[in-house]
Amino acid sequence: MPLPPLADRPLTEPHPSRLAPDHPSRAEILSRHAQALDAGDAGYDDPDSGLFVLTSLFHAERGYCCDRGCRHCPYVA
Repeated sequence: MPLPPLADRPLTEPHPSRLAPDHPSRAEILSRHAQALDAGDAGYDDPDSGLFVLTSLFHAERGYCCDRGCRHCPYVA
């Protein structure tokens, strides 16, 4: 079975409904996400909540959307 198509945006850019452009921690979140992507890590610790957040690459390699509202879901169009 073929994988579903990814959204038409870079894996480094979350959908605005998942991380608003005016989110107060946006720069830190995007920095941590980029560092995790560069390191090949599955995710990073959220600067606000401390929860572990999965990267867009992790989701893309998993091959489907789980419909749980993940911040870096690469399938949300």
